[in-house]
Amino acid sequence: MSNVATFTEETQGDSRVLRFSGNLTLARIGHLPERLNELNGEHVLVDLSDVGRMDTVGAWLIYKLTRDSKAEVTGANEEQATLLEQVGNADVPVKVRPDRSSPLSRVLGQIGTATSNAFSTMAGLLGFFGALLISVWHLMKRPRRFRFNAVVQQFEVVGVHALGIVGLMSFLVGIVIAQQGAVQLRQFGAEVYTINLIGRMSVKELGVLMTAIMVAGRSGSAFAAQIGTMKLTEEVDALRTIGVSPMEALVVPRVLATVLLMPLLGFYAALMSIIGGGIFTWISLDIPPITFVQRIREVVPMTDLWQALIKAPVFGLIIAMAGCFQGMQVEGDAESVGLRTTSAVVQAIFLVIVLDAFFAVFFTAIGWL
Repeated sequence: MSNVATFTEETQGDSRVLRFSGNLTLARIGHLPERLNELNGEHVLVDLSDVGRMDTVGAWLIYKLTRDSKAEVTGANEEQATLLEQVGNADVPVKVRPDRSSPLSRVLGQIGTATSNAFSTMAGLLGFFGALLISVWHLMKRPRRFRFNAVVQQFEVVGVHALGIVGLMSFLVGIVIAQQGAVQLRQFGAEVYTINLIGRMSVKELGVLMTAIMVAGRSGSAFAAQIGTMKLTEEVDALRTIGVSPMEALVVPRVLATVLLMPLLGFYAALMSIIGGGIFTWISLDIPPITFVQRIREVVPMTDLWQALIKAPVFGLIIAMAGCFQGMQVEGDAESVGLRTTSAVVQAIFLVIVLDAFFAVFFTAIGWL
C-alpha cells in the first residue's frame, strides 16, 4: 500500500539523503526499524517532505536515527517538528544507581529530614488544635448545630467496643506485675509488698498509660482511616459544598467522645489490673482477697487516682487530635491512607509517653508522690 512507511537513499553532491515516505505510524511502520539498523555511516540529511502521518513510534525512529548518525531533519511540518522535539526532550538518561555519597552525609540528611518533618507536623497539629477550639466555640454559641447522635455513636465505637480488649489486656498486665514483683521481692522475704506494687502501678501509671496506647492503636487509627477515606472519596469536600463544617461534623464528635471516655476506660483498666494481680496473689502467695483489698486501700492514696483521672482526658485529646489531623492530611491515592494511619498511631503513642513523663515530673514537684 502507498501509505506504508519506507525510505530511499539518494546522493546529492557530497551529501547522502534519506527520503522518507508513507505514514510513520505503528500500524504502517513494517520492517523500517530493521532497515534503519542496517545503515552504516553518517547521514547528512533526513527528508520528511513526503511523510503523511507520524506518531510517537515514528518520531522515536527518526530521532534515534538523527541522534546516532548525527543527521539533520528537513521537510517536517509543524506538528512533526513538535513531536520530534518532545521525543528528544523525553530522552533523558536514567540513572541505574544513585550517586554515591558518604554514609555520614546520608545519615545526617535523614536526621535533618526527619527533624524538619517532625517540626512541621507539630506546627500543623497546633494549628489543627486552634481550628478545633474555634469549632468548639462556634458550637457553644450555636448549640443546635451540635451533633449529639454522632457523639453517642463515637461513645460506642471508642468505649463500649473497647471494653473487652482493654479489660483483657489490663487483667493480664496485672498478673504479670504480680508475678514479676513476687519473684523479685521473694529474695528479701517481702512478698506482701507485691500488693503495694500492683496497686500503685495499676492506678497511677499502667492503667491509664496502657489504655491510651490501646486506644491510640484502635480508635486513633480508625479515625485517621475513616476521615482519610472520606477525603479520597471527596465526601469532606461535599460537606463544605453544602455548608457543613468538617471540623464540626467529623472531628469534634470524635475528640469529645475520646476525651470523655478515656478517664472511664483508664479507671476500668486499673480496676481490671488490680483484679488480675489479686487473683495471682491469692493463688500463688496465699493472700486472701479480703486482706488484698484492705492492703490496697491502705497503700494506694487518692492522689494516685487523681493523677490518672487528670492524665486520661489529656491523653484522649492527643490521641483523637492526632488521628483526625492525619486523616485530614490524606491526599493522592489509597497508599496515603495507610501511611497517614501509621503516622497517627506513632505520633499519638509518642506524644502520650512524652506527656506522661512531664506529668510524672510535675506531680512529683507538687508533692503527689
